[in-house]
Amino acid sequence: MDSQKARPPVNLKVISDGPLEPALVQIAEAFHRESGPRVDFVFGTSPVIHDKIANGESADVLILQPNFIAELVASGRLVAGEHAVIARVGLGLMARADAPAVDISTMESFKETLLNASSLIFNNVASGNYFASLLERLGIGEAVSKKIVRTESSFVFQRILQGDRSDIGVATIPLIKATRGLRLLGPLPAELQSYIGYAAALMKSATSPRAALAFISFLDGDAAKAAFAKHSVE
Repeated sequence: MDSQKARPPVNLKVISDGPLEPALVQIAEAFHRESGPRVDFVFGTSPVIHDKIANGESADVLILQPNFIAELVASGRLVAGEHAVIARVGLGLMARADAPAVDISTMESFKETLLNASSLIFNNVASGNYFASLLERLGIGEAVSKKIVRTESSFVFQRILQGDRSDIGVATIPLIKATRGLRLLGPLPAELQSYIGYAAALMKSATSPRAALAFISFLDGDAAKAAFAKHSVE
């Protein structure tokens, strides 16, 4: 009995793609209040996380884009099963908080905003690749080519904050809204929007698989859905 009382509390290690951070932190607090285990997060981009896991890093739960989940299941790092999409995030345009508000709700106003920007700053992973293809789709790829800056995801926000008021950045909406000093100009117009989905999976290296599965289940509950909605995660 005494030895059981002396056991340290369970702490889960969850590795997740960064755009879910604002919501997941709130969800973890609710999970801790309800179930006991605390959740320690490591955030990054899906490609970087995939490589770290493939090279031996361990955790209890992994939250990534489904294609990376499937690859890690195939390589034996994750427990096989149905890994339903738990959330998705859309893309938006951002500028410094002191930049003037603009209307980007229509195709025409969206294109005009991009053409008038001093710089267009976006990442070099999936969402940035989509946006680069979108510029070509809109027929303005060549016109804006000299003002495109592609960088690591975390540096996109830094470049906007330190840049000109007419610089425009592209990122996931939850992270734009969570970053102090930025203005969300708006989501991409509906006909141009692209969503990034995320699934959660149990790692075979999990030290607390029962608690990990409880956390994955919690992500589909009412408290999690409310937190996702609050942080613009669908």
